[in-house]
Amino acid sequence: MSTAVIVLAVLAFVLGLGLAVAARIFAVNVDPRIEKITEILPGANCGGCGYAGCSDLAKAIVEGKAGVDACPVGSAEVAEKIAKIMGVELSGDKVRKVAIVLCSGDDQVASKKFYYNGIEDCASAALIFGGDKSCKYGCLGLGTCADVCPFDAIDMLPSGLARVDPERCTGCGKCVDACPKGIIKLVPIDRKVHVLCSSHDKGGKVRKICKVGCIGCQKCAKEAPEGAITMEENLAVVNYDIEIPESVAGVCPTHTIVIRGEHLEEVEASEEAKAAGGAV
Repeated sequence: MSTAVIVLAVLAFVLGLGLAVAARIFAVNVDPRIEKITEILPGANCGGCGYAGCSDLAKAIVEGKAGVDACPVGSAEVAEKIAKIMGVELSGDKVRKVAIVLCSGDDQVASKKFYYNGIEDCASAALIFGGDKSCKYGCLGLGTCADVCPFDAIDMLPSGLARVDPERCTGCGKCVDACPKGIIKLVPIDRKVHVLCSSHDKGGKVRKICKVGCIGCQKCAKEAPEGAITMEENLAVVNYDIEIPESVAGVCPTHTIVIRGEHLEEVEASEEAKAAGGAV
């Protein structure tokens, strides 16, 4: 055997030994629970939990920085499995939150100030005088929220409005961050009464540009339990910590207040009727 081969063999042995020693010295002990929890999590990596991804959330849970039910996408079963790994009890009183678009001013009831013929994106449209709707708070209906939703929970209606399906929504919050108008909010899924308007304009102006806008009449605030609906700069705002009787929706003169389940059925029926009329 040549001297060169022997030297290379010895060098390889020494380097290998050095790497082995370094690996042992600088090894980072990873808690096995992190991997187990990561496997249980949905793997959506949506960021709705406030962490970069599912693996980061798993690490936070193990370190006690996040709760076992911190994943907004995971079901109660997922939270129970994580709780079992962590050896803790799951309270079970957390109500799932889903997104809702606080605007019902579609093209049939809300006026426009000009015709927009640009990029099909709400953020881009909003750069041009706030968008084409006369109401500066209204949904632009170009689908930015639907584009970022990783769960296909948002439908863009032909009438120019975004609609969230609460059954498909996981409450990840991506649409909330993406909406340039800031009119999408996460609300408890068990709350049915909603004020579908975000306008802070005075009643007279609202009446001129939208048939279903809040005019600040305060009838709902007076009818609802104390503190359940408050007036904030001409707009009725729901306090979702307090349950509101469905009868409150009936006092709104502009039908701005809706009962979510019934409202979705009405919207679907209206869209189907429009489609059928256009097909004739």
